[in-house]
Amino acid sequence: MAEHPHAMLVRKSYEAFSRGDMDALRGLMSADATYHAPGSHPLAGDYKGQDAVIGFHEQLAQESGGTMDIELRHVLVDGRGHAVAVHRVRAERQGESFEQMACYVFRIVGDRITDVDECIEDLEAADDFWA
Repeated sequence: MAEHPHAMLVRKSYEAFSRGDMDALRGLMSADATYHAPGSHPLAGDYKGQDAVIGFHEQLAQESGGTMDIELRHVLVDGRGHAVAVHRVRAERQGESFEQMACYVFRIVGDRITDVDECIEDLEAADDFWA
């Protein structure tokens, strides 16, 4: 059975991020895509537009010294433009390690990601790590 196109799109976005291919990631998003990073740490907030979303991902890589690793576990779709991707995230920063389960809730229009909401297993620990 073939994988749903929205699940394939989500997988492509994870693959692009893992390769550090921000041009490929940009090509999967709408021009006005938004990304919502939860928490109260300096990187938390809402990012609007491709440049802002890509800039956020570049900041994550920079802040973690390139150690951020996201292992995709599951992609769930509803066939109506929503997908949930469950993953394990690992990173190191300033001598500290971070590892948690997390997910992204994607909104997809046509063949482009338009919105991503990030959910994290332990928001307080994420705030402490990225502070």
